[in-house]
Amino acid sequence: MLVGERMSKPVIFVAPETPVQDALAQMRSDKVSRYPVLNKKGKLVGFVTESDLLNASPSEATTLSVWEINYLLSKITVERVMARNVITVTEDATLEDAARLMADNRIGGLPVMRGNEVVGIITETDLFRLFLEMMGGREAGIRISILVKEERGMLHRLVQAIDEVGGNIIAVSAFAGKSPENREITIKVSLIDENTLRKAIEPIAEKILDLRVTQS
Repeated sequence: MLVGERMSKPVIFVAPETPVQDALAQMRSDKVSRYPVLNKKGKLVGFVTESDLLNASPSEATTLSVWEINYLLSKITVERVMARNVITVTEDATLEDAARLMADNRIGGLPVMRGNEVVGIITETDLFRLFLEMMGGREAGIRISILVKEERGMLHRLVQAIDEVGGNIIAVSAFAGKSPENREITIKVSLIDENTLRKAIEPIAEKILDLRVTQS
């Protein structure tokens, strides 16, 4: 799956000359927490988050009057507080690439580019929604996490075992195991009960780590 399939669009953005107060009001109205900053030619010149805008406000301990504060804030623009060295991703990048960039750089969103044009934004919220889908998080079923040997054909054996007892697989995810010799697999299944699933999986798994019924 590619970034272009999951990014938020059309692009909601803010201009560099926008006062911080106006940008915050717009952010709350749009119910977002970050904006690409585009100039009048539509060129990406920065990226600003809610935290950046809030940090531009004076401390509660200030001795300034409310009128003085509002006057000063009206003079502070997005351009003053935005990040200028923006990390971006292309629409044909994989979602894994986007997630890696966000995790490695500790950021919550990336502008999505098509050449020099910003065509969307991909955020941690978009990735969380995808994670829910991958794990079948919104569907009822039986969720089992197991530790299996890291060997060829293991996933096929698991799928076959569940199919033979009449189970319907909703989701399958693989994760790093406790060592290079094993792997953790999480499977969500419907149409069978817990005991049937346990009996089907026990001969294959090194260890059953978790087994539970989940609701939608």
